[in-house]
Amino acid sequence: MKNTFKLIVVGIAVMLISFSANAQKIAHINLDSLITLMPESKTAQLAVQDYSKQLQDQVTAMQTELQTKYEEYQAKSKDMPEVVRAAKEKELNDLNQRIQDFQQQAQTDYQKKSAELSKPVYEKAKRAIDQVAKDAGYKYVLDTSTGLVLYMEPSEDIIGMVIKKLGITIPPANTPVPPKK
Repeated sequence: MKNTFKLIVVGIAVMLISFSANAQKIAHINLDSLITLMPESKTAQLAVQDYSKQLQDQVTAMQTELQTKYEEYQAKSKDMPEVVRAAKEKELNDLNQRIQDFQQQAQTDYQKKSAELSKPVYEKAKRAIDQVAKDAGYKYVLDTSTGLVLYMEPSEDIIGMVIKKLGITIPPANTPVPPKK
């Protein structure tokens, strides 16, 4: 009985030692904060905003055309023959449908363009995180910006190392940020 108890205690001690020997080094980073600091992110964001403005300008032009044609139709519809009135109504309905179709396609194109322009930024950040994790010996790096981490043991935040790896300079906290144009 004494030997069995000693054997169990020794077995548990060996297991605890092996668990501590295999302890995993874990770090975390707020990926959204890192992406926001990257100059490439600002460039991509400006390009997406420009693309969005182009699409919106086209929608506005189409809506102005529709409004002008509708007002013209209202002013002259009483004097139009039935066949001309029907043709004008069909033209207005077709133009309205084209605007709706364009808006749906524009939304899809905007999302594609946004993903296309942000993908290289995320890939660059991911490569830097991977390199920092390898260099520092981390087995896992958790993204705290997703909010999916419900609990974690204390770990090291590696955003400073990744910022350094990417060569990003952060202005001092007391430096006023110039207003956006």
